[in-house]
Amino acid sequence: MRFLFLISAALATLVLIFLLNTREFLPAPLGKLLSPQHGIWQNAEPIDQAFNEDLNLPGLKGKVDVYFDERLVPHVFAEQEEDAYYVQGYLHAKFRLWQMEFQTHAAAGRLSELLGEGPGGRILDYDRNMRRLGMGWAAEKSVQEVEKSPESLVQYVAYADGVNAYIDQLTEGQLPIEYKLVGYYPEKWTTLKTALFLKYMSYDLAGGEDDLEFTNARNNFSKTDFDQLYYILSDSLKPVAPNSSEAPYPAVAAMDLSKPALADSIYFGFRNDSLTRDNTHRPNPENGSNNWAVAGSKTKSGRPILCNDPHLGLNLPSLWYEMQITTPNFSAYGATFPGSPNVIIGFNENISFGFTNAGRDVKDYYEIEFQDDTKTAYRYNGQWVPADKRVEVIKIKGEPDLLDTVTYTVFGPVMYDETYRASEKEIRNLAVRWKAHDPSNDGLAFYGLNHAKNYNDYLAAIKNLTCPGQNCIFASKSGDIAIWQQGEFPAKWQRQGDFIMPGKDSSYAWKGMIPQIENPHMVNPARGYVSSANQLSADSSYPYYTGNVFPVYRGYIVNHYLDSVTQADPVFMQKMQTDNYNVKAAFARDILLRVRTTGLDESSIKYLGIFQQWDNRNEKDAEGPTVFNLWWAALEKATWQDEFDRVGVPLPWPGEYVLVESLHKDSSYPFIDNITTPNKETLEDLLTTSLKVAADSLDKLAANGKLAWAKAKDTHISHLLKVIEPFSRLHLPVGGGKGVINATTGDHGPSWRMIVHMTDNIEAYGIYPGGQSGNPGSRFYDDSVDDWAEGKYHTLWLMKKEEISDPRIKWTMHFRKA
Repeated sequence: MRFLFLISAALATLVLIFLLNTREFLPAPLGKLLSPQHGIWQNAEPIDQAFNEDLNLPGLKGKVDVYFDERLVPHVFAEQEEDAYYVQGYLHAKFRLWQMEFQTHAAAGRLSELLGEGPGGRILDYDRNMRRLGMGWAAEKSVQEVEKSPESLVQYVAYADGVNAYIDQLTEGQLPIEYKLVGYYPEKWTTLKTALFLKYMSYDLAGGEDDLEFTNARNNFSKTDFDQLYYILSDSLKPVAPNSSEAPYPAVAAMDLSKPALADSIYFGFRNDSLTRDNTHRPNPENGSNNWAVAGSKTKSGRPILCNDPHLGLNLPSLWYEMQITTPNFSAYGATFPGSPNVIIGFNENISFGFTNAGRDVKDYYEIEFQDDTKTAYRYNGQWVPADKRVEVIKIKGEPDLLDTVTYTVFGPVMYDETYRASEKEIRNLAVRWKAHDPSNDGLAFYGLNHAKNYNDYLAAIKNLTCPGQNCIFASKSGDIAIWQQGEFPAKWQRQGDFIMPGKDSSYAWKGMIPQIENPHMVNPARGYVSSANQLSADSSYPYYTGNVFPVYRGYIVNHYLDSVTQADPVFMQKMQTDNYNVKAAFARDILLRVRTTGLDESSIKYLGIFQQWDNRNEKDAEGPTVFNLWWAALEKATWQDEFDRVGVPLPWPGEYVLVESLHKDSSYPFIDNITTPNKETLEDLLTTSLKVAADSLDKLAANGKLAWAKAKDTHISHLLKVIEPFSRLHLPVGGGKGVINATTGDHGPSWRMIVHMTDNIEAYGIYPGGQSGNPGSRFYDDSVDDWAEGKYHTLWLMKKEEISDPRIKWTMHFRKA
C-alpha cells in the first residue's frame, strides 16, 4: 500500500511538473505565469505606485530631468538635444515596450513567429501579405536615407540606445504581461525598427486601395452603370483647397498626362474576366481625421486656434503617448508615437501643427509577363529584363519556417502570383508600385516641426513628408494659419491606377511626381480658416487625377460651422470637435419620408415615427440614428445587391454620397429595379421593403434593450491582441458615427483630440482614449477613457523649467551619465 501511495504521489508530481512547464495548453508555461517572483502577479501595480528614480546610464551626454504630472505625462528637460531622444526612447520602452515591439513585428510580417499561423492560417497569410508588399524592403531603404542625414541619424540612434538601456536593466518579473502570456522576450531596438514603425503608418494611411475590386467592376458593368455607381465628384464636396485667386490651381499639368494610345481598348475595355481575391488584410477604410485652424479674425481673443483629431483604430494600449520634450533648441508638447522620436501632433512655444490623411491613390498594380516559370526575366519595353528575388524566411511558432520567394520588377514586388493568388481561376502575376517603397526620410518632417518657429520653418519641415501624404495644418503665435496637402504624389491621367495596368512597357508607368508647389494649399485665406476632413483636396479644375473614393460629409459640416463662426474660443472648438450632427441623414430625410404608410406593419410605422421625430443628431441615447442607419443600409442593399450578386466577385461598394445624390437627381435611378424579379420596382417599393427589413433588426435590438444609438453601435476599445477582454474597455456610452465630426464607430474614432489656442502663454486641451501606461495592471492604463467618452478634455501644460515646484508635479526621474 505504501508503494502504491508513493507511485501515485510520484505520478501526480510528474503530471504537475509537466503542466507547469508545458506550452501545450498555453503559449507560456503555467509555472512561469504563476511564479510569485516572475509571473503575472508582478504586473499588478500598487495604487500609490511612485515613479521617482535616479538613473546613471551609459550613452548620455549631459543631465536630463523628467517631471511627471498627475496624469503621468512626462515633461522632459535635457541639457543636450541628443539626450532628449535617448530619454524619449527610455520612457516609451518603460511604459509601452510590448506595444511598440508588437507593432514592428506586425509591420515586418513576423506575427506568426509569436502567435503561430492562426485559425485557418490567417496570421500567416497576413505575414505573407506584408512581406509581399515589400514592407521590410521599404524600411531598409528608409534606414539608408536616415543614415545620410546627420540630424536624423543622431535622433534614431539615441532613441534606440534609450530603448535598449531600459531593456538591458529589465528583469524577468518586470516584463510586460503580454510577453509572459505569449511566451517570448523583447529584442534589442534598432533604427530599422523605427523605420518599420513609420512604414506601418504609411501602410495604415496610404496602403489602402480597391484596384482589384474596381477592375472587377470595370469588367462586369457597362460604362454607363460604372459611372453611375462610382462617380468621383460629389455635389456636397467642399475641397480642402478651392481654386481661387488666393491659391490658384496650375492651369495645366507640369508634364504630358495623355493616356496611352490604346488605353480606350486595353485599359478602359469593359471585359468579362474577373479576379476573385477578397483581401481582408488592408487598412481600415475609415482611417481619417479632422483638422482646422481659424485666424484671429474669427476668434474672441484675436489669436488663431488650431484643432486636430485623427481617427484611427481604438486600441489598448493607446496608439499615442503624451509628453513634452524641452532642449536648448525647442520645447514641444503633444502626442508621440511609441516607436519613433519627436512629437508627432502638437505644438511648441511658437507654432502648432496637425494632420489629416490625404487619401490619395499612391499604390497601383501592374500585370507582369515572365519569360518562363523560373521568373528570372520579365518582358519590359520589348526586352526580357532580369528580375530580382528576395527570399522571405517566415518563422512560425511550433512549425517549420516558410520560405516565400518574392520576385521584384521595375515596378516593385510581384505581390500576387501562383503561390499567393489574386484569382482562383487563373494565375495572375501582379506587381505593386507603391510610393512608400521609394527612398525617403519622412521622420525628418516631425523633427523640423518640433523646432519650427514660423510659417517658413513649417513649410520647410513638411517638405520631408513624402508618404503617407497628409493635409498638414499650421497656426502660429504671429497670427498665420495654413494648410498644405503634402506628399510626393504621382501625376496621373484620369482614372490611371484605378484598375490593374499592363506592365509590359513603361507606357502605363507613373510619368513623374507633381511638383510640390502645385500641391493644393491655402495660406491666410480671406475666409479666415483652413480645414480638412479627408475629402478631395481639389475640384475638377485641378489638372491631376487624385483618386476615386473620398468621404464628403465631415468636410461639409466642418466648413458649415466655420463659415458662420465669428467669436470662436476653445469652448466652442470643444463642442464642435465632439459634435454629433449627421449631415447625410439630413440630406437623405426627404427621400426616406417618401415611404408609403399603406402596407407598413405596426412595427415599421413605430420606427418611422421615431425617425420623423429625430433631430439628425447621433446622440448616445437617441434611437433615431439606429433607425436611420439600419434603414439606409437596407435601402442601399435593396438598390444594388441584386446587380452585385449577379457579378459574384468582390466589388467596391459605392461611396457614402452616391445613393443620396443619385435619388435626388433621378427618382427612377436605374438600379432601383430588382433584376431578380419580373416586376418593375419603384423607389417607393424599395423604401417600404427596406423599412420592413430594418424593422426586423430593430425589433431584435429593442428586445435586447439596445435601440439607443450607443448601445446599438457598441463602441469598444480592444486590447491589441483582440482576444483578452479583461484588458479591453467594452460597451462605451458614446455618440457620433460615420460621416459625423465625432467620427466614433464601433472600434474606430478620434484617437487624439487636441485644441491649441495660440495666445502668449499657449492655452491647449487634449485627450486620447487610453492612458499613459501600457500595463493593464496600472491605474494609468485606461484612466482617460471615461473622460474621452464624455467629451471632456485635459489641460495640456507646456511646462517651464522654473515651474518644477508646481503642485501638478508628482514624480521626478533624473538621468545622469554612468
